[in-house]
Amino acid sequence: MEPLITDSHCHLDFPQFDGELPEMVARAAGAGVHRMVTICTKLRQAPQVRAIAEAHDPIYWAAGTHPMSAAEEPLATVEDLVELAQHPKMVGIGETGLDYHYTADSKDIQQESLRIHIEACRQTGLPLIIHSRDADADMARILTEEHRARPYTCVMHCFSSGPDLARAALDLGFYLSMSGIAAFPRSTEVREIFAAAPLDRILVETDAPYLAPPPYRGKRNEPAFVSHTARKGAEVFGLDYAAFAAATEANFERLFTKSA
Repeated sequence: MEPLITDSHCHLDFPQFDGELPEMVARAAGAGVHRMVTICTKLRQAPQVRAIAEAHDPIYWAAGTHPMSAAEEPLATVEDLVELAQHPKMVGIGETGLDYHYTADSKDIQQESLRIHIEACRQTGLPLIIHSRDADADMARILTEEHRARPYTCVMHCFSSGPDLARAALDLGFYLSMSGIAAFPRSTEVREIFAAAPLDRILVETDAPYLAPPPYRGKRNEPAFVSHTARKGAEVFGLDYAAFAAATEANFERLFTKSA
């Protein structure tokens, strides 16, 4: 049997998976992926995402407003997020964060939305799920300011930012999640950042349907493929696959306590 592992971040409500979820869950199980968290990026889509988790035992869910949608969607409220978090399989807040690559013109509303999500994390005790792209300085500043004001837990999803943001996040006790990007041949700097991080702060994910790791790069990603990213992670940390998988399992359950 394959070692058990969790895909900590995927998007199973996206149209790329329409009509195929039972088969996708079965393929994941065959690869040892016994648990996955599907992420809602727009709160109006929460009912569909919740329904996926309700229909499939291995699937949990999280909800938030993606920073690239922050200016287009109604601003989430703390009350909205706290209410959603009452669901027994809702295990995290997000993804939220900052994305200045495509949507720098909405950075003010992104920052406001991020702070709302952080407060919801405090009130629910659930971890924050962060998307960050081309916003390292503002991201480190806001996460640090808010944590000093009142602590919360957090994972930097699909981490591919610079070493300064990684260090700031780790100093706050946060986690870094390894996606297929870390397995790309040219991602040397990303792998070096992970290698310098404590093993007990590492998660793995697909971000499916995006960012499939080799040998599936360029194809639709799915939760079963997280095992390929994790095998690369084992190489980065100098461990055998079973040991690395066990470490990431313990890390996931420590952070996403509700799923355990």
